[in-house]
Amino acid sequence: MKMVSFAASMMKISIAKRAVLLILLIILADQILKIWIKTHMVLGQEYHIFGQWFIIHFLENNGMAFGLEIAGEFGKILLSLFRIIAVIGIGWYLFHLNKTNAPHGLILSISLVFAGAVGNIIDSAFYGMIFSESYYQVAKIFPEEGGYSSFLHGQVVDMLYFPVIKGHYPSWFPFRGSEEFIFFRPVFNIADSSITCGVALILIFQKRFFKQ
Repeated sequence: MKMVSFAASMMKISIAKRAVLLILLIILADQILKIWIKTHMVLGQEYHIFGQWFIIHFLENNGMAFGLEIAGEFGKILLSLFRIIAVIGIGWYLFHLNKTNAPHGLILSISLVFAGAVGNIIDSAFYGMIFSESYYQVAKIFPEEGGYSSFLHGQVVDMLYFPVIKGHYPSWFPFRGSEEFIFFRPVFNIADSSITCGVALILIFQKRFFKQ
């Protein structure tokens, strides 16, 4: 029994370490890319990595994943506070899963969501204080005159753009006839991708993750 208990404890430590490592790697990669973008590009600038279907395109947004927004000053504060509360809740749930011997896949999936949420909170909470504006100039980090905004008023940096298919809607298409069609249109970041992958894995393997 002691050997079984010891083995179970080692399994818990192992998955916990893997989850922590995954979270740290995603946050680190996300922030390194964002800081590079802020300190080397101006808003709207882009680099074509692979032809026309993989582009680094620098955008900033006040809102949620993939550029969605809640309008107004109150909306920005509300979203930032919601993110913080959500991260605290996800962190507690992750700790609970690890203590209750939850499936490793579920723990790692929740870790992806947690890492992505933290990555975007860092932008929203601190980027306004530590960076200057990126309009028509490359931003400076820790400028003498101060940042472009205050705590919780930073903008989230997006840069990954995959316009894989381009064309036009047929003329008979309701409301958008003959307009330009692009798939995939949203510009996003590593943190957004992490959240999306985590949620997708949970949906795909929900029967395996939630047997009870």
